[in-house]
Amino acid sequence: MSAPTLSIVMPVYNVAPYLPRCLESLVALKPPADEIIVVDDGSTDDCPRILAEIAPRLPQMRVIRQENGGLSAARNTGLDAARGKYLAFVDSDDFVEPDAYAEALRRAEDEQLDMMLFNARFHYEGRQPDAPVYPDATTTGIISGKEWLRRRLQAGRFLHMVWMHLYRRDFIEAHRFRFIPRLIHEDVIWTTEVLLAAKRVRYLDHTAVNYRIPVRRPTPEQRQRQLESIVASSVTNARTLSGFVQRLDDDPELRRLLGAQLVDGALSIFHKLERMPDRAAARTRLMELKNEGFLRLLWRHAVGLAQRRRIARHWLRSWLAGAGK
Repeated sequence: MSAPTLSIVMPVYNVAPYLPRCLESLVALKPPADEIIVVDDGSTDDCPRILAEIAPRLPQMRVIRQENGGLSAARNTGLDAARGKYLAFVDSDDFVEPDAYAEALRRAEDEQLDMMLFNARFHYEGRQPDAPVYPDATTTGIISGKEWLRRRLQAGRFLHMVWMHLYRRDFIEAHRFRFIPRLIHEDVIWTTEVLLAAKRVRYLDHTAVNYRIPVRRPTPEQRQRQLESIVASSVTNARTLSGFVQRLDDDPELRRLLGAQLVDGALSIFHKLERMPDRAAARTRLMELKNEGFLRLLWRHAVGLAQRRRIARHWLRSWLAGAGK
């Protein structure tokens, strides 16, 4: 049996209010996806029932159920199961356009691309007008992933969204790319590493995915746990990106751009600490970051006075937090 052309990998976890629209958008795909791998990551809501009801209309859908392991683990399960020549990721609270992958698949095949890059739309559920993720990007010729990364960093607008790309699966498997389990914002490492490795990519200014921005109202306890997870994952992301930067000796400009982005992203950690309901835990984590040398890492990659001023301010706050303990 020949391998399918397109495999879609979609993790599902407790998204019952949004899942029907996502699945309906997959039903409407033209051409249809050859394989849809749904990884139910231990849902405890109506997701299993919704998947069962749509199954007759999506005969190419295969549901894999596993204990809850997080988004990265679910995506890895889907990657291990996929058989298509090309891969796309869909998040189950988003929805895709009917022609999401048609042109991308044709170009990727004709031009032997490692990745096809496309645009997406922020979907605010009617609270404000939807808006493109990249309002400034224009269609490119065939370039390297490094060059696309450089252009986006130069423009000051690069979003690490794994579902904004179509991937050639043998490229992914040749490098054994996988997501880091239990990491929040797992797209950051994946997207950067994949782009640095890709030799042939093209950006197509076509809106393929609608990225839902829902309103969430967590309790203080939930908010604390969420922020602690984000801080821990952001530290891991920064340290991993630092390793990528160190390997860019042959490209000083990209090294500087990626280092500056690393610092900008990592500085958001301190904003998250300021928003933690548990102020004692926030002060403790701030001191730990200083003692672990995290601020020194940021200083080493900082570009310009503005970044260094912000790092110095947080170092002073961490010192005062320790002195006042």
